[in-house]
Amino acid sequence: MRKATVSRKTAETGIEVEIGLDGSGRYDCQTGIGFFDHMLDQLARHSLIDITVRAAGDLHVDDHHTVEDTGIALGQALVQALGDKKGIRRYGHFRLAMDDTQVAAALDLSARPYLVWNVDFPSAKIGTFDTELVREFFQALSTHGGITLHVDRIHGINSHHIAEASFKAVARALREAVEPDPRMAGVLPSTKGAL
Repeated sequence: MRKATVSRKTAETGIEVEIGLDGSGRYDCQTGIGFFDHMLDQLARHSLIDITVRAAGDLHVDDHHTVEDTGIALGQALVQALGDKKGIRRYGHFRLAMDDTQVAAALDLSARPYLVWNVDFPSAKIGTFDTELVREFFQALSTHGGITLHVDRIHGINSHHIAEASFKAVARALREAVEPDPRMAGVLPSTKGAL
């Protein structure tokens, strides 16, 4: 099984992450930030990656450090669980519709992190959650997961739907990219000989 556990401890946060790439989308995410937990649950469910997160952060300051550090830890766990990346599909893309919103996500597990983020939110907050933290999470995930990640809001008017569609679209693209390719078993999906 392609699994990984990552512990990350700083003066601002303590994060424990467990993932299983060949799971069924089970989730148990507890960060102290209700909306963020809901988004992480979506990431797990729609990627079919089992995800457990325990985060204790300086929420008396704000949610930023907890969200960013969770993205860092999840990215690091993804790298560990993928190992040498032999036999995976490597690429994934998905256009997801959710009510008023449509979001497209495309990614490459290339070990060359790069984020293209074309997602605007009509409001600064979803409840008490800062919408700018959605980008911060995906920036951390991309950087520490070695992911080239493009996320584009095609349209949308509800901030909750835009955020949720972004997480779900990335999840479905990630599901495709990490899946074993039966035609490439044991083969690295690159002409470079390394990823």
